[in-house]
Amino acid sequence: MNKKRTVDLIHGPILPSLLSFAFPILLSNIFQQLYNTADVLIVGRFLGQDSLAAVGATTAIFDLIIGFTLGVGNGMGIVIARYYGARNFTKIKEAVAATWILGALLSIVVMLLGFLGLYPLLQYLDTPAEILPQSYQYISMIVTCVGVSFAYNLFAGLLRSIGDSLAALGFLIFSALVNVALDLYFITQLQLGVQSAGLATIISQGLSAVLCFYYIRKSVPELLPQLKHFKWDKALYADLLEQGLAMGLMSSIVSIGSVILQSSVNTFGAVIISAQTAARRIMAFALLPMTAISASMTTFASQNLGAKRPDRIVQGLRIGSRLSMSWAVLVCIFLFFASPALVSFLASSTDGYLIENGSLYLQISSAFYPILSLLLIYRNCLQGLGQKVLPLVSSFIELIGKIAFVVLIIPWAGYKGVILCEPLIWVAMTIQLYFSLFRHPLIKEGKEILATKVIS
Repeated sequence: MNKKRTVDLIHGPILPSLLSFAFPILLSNIFQQLYNTADVLIVGRFLGQDSLAAVGATTAIFDLIIGFTLGVGNGMGIVIARYYGARNFTKIKEAVAATWILGALLSIVVMLLGFLGLYPLLQYLDTPAEILPQSYQYISMIVTCVGVSFAYNLFAGLLRSIGDSLAALGFLIFSALVNVALDLYFITQLQLGVQSAGLATIISQGLSAVLCFYYIRKSVPELLPQLKHFKWDKALYADLLEQGLAMGLMSSIVSIGSVILQSSVNTFGAVIISAQTAARRIMAFALLPMTAISASMTTFASQNLGAKRPDRIVQGLRIGSRLSMSWAVLVCIFLFFASPALVSFLASSTDGYLIENGSLYLQISSAFYPILSLLLIYRNCLQGLGQKVLPLVSSFIELIGKIAFVVLIIPWAGYKGVILCEPLIWVAMTIQLYFSLFRHPLIKEGKEILATKVIS
């Protein structure tokens, strides 16, 4: 095992360990966002506002697909992290073998569903007729090659599960740069149109997957299964599939809600679609440190669960919550002042109506980021503890809330209803997750152990 790259999350001071593990995840998330943001910037500048709106109209579907593959990879990684915490390397190999089989099967299912339902879904979302063909060209490329996304996220999830968040970062930086270069080449030189942005994304993720595999084979071969590890273990397959699908479905349910919300946004026309697209890309970048810290909590909790350290889980939960909330307050203040300039830059537009609505979205939603920061920490900690249902409940709260807003609030309140939708739902979700987490037996046990240490 490469000790220099692997962060020890089971022993030693918690804050340095969490930061060391979270920082590469943060950088990875930044470059992951560059995939689609590069598409938005390059498409907007070289193909025009209609093409930008075409990519923007598929944002929720894109997030649905990529979020599902990422969730499955991270979910299965939780199981592997638990075995790593217990230092059971035989079980790790068997689990890795199972993830490859399950990942291949899930890729086929998602691809078939995409072929059957993608175009009707775009129509259902009221995608404007003038951009519908371009939207389909772009997103169909992503769906056709969804197996590439599964492959990368499974390998990256394996690396993160053992505390190595740095290696996947290097591969992702390389492929993100390749993505930008291919975007520019396909669009400006080959003039392949908006579908080339999807093609560039797939090629880039494919490179990441290949590089991840070769790194694991060379640096940590003890994690790779042999033929004897490809065997049927009902309990193991059930655990991996349940945990992977729980996180994948959680992300998908969130994205389904976003797809439904996108249908309301699309009715406001191409200018509002562009404003929403730019604003949500800015928001995605603003939230990256919070998502990195919360993602670290998943692996941290899972490894310490395997090592039987509930007190350390509680300590990590407290430290992670403070870190995440501190960032949320800072970014809220920044976006209040910087939103107009950021929206104008990302949308490549000086349209006052576009900039005003994009800025309003960021300024209002960012006021709720401190609440969102706790939501992410609580949900990821529950996932690290092996909980499958409770995090899903929060996702269903989000889905039901978005449906209610689309049906009841937005037709009456207009675009301001779109802006208020998610922040108000975050409040409800955080309350549910708070009571779910702090009633968990391991959290109670950890708090009791810490209280005993203080008394003694």
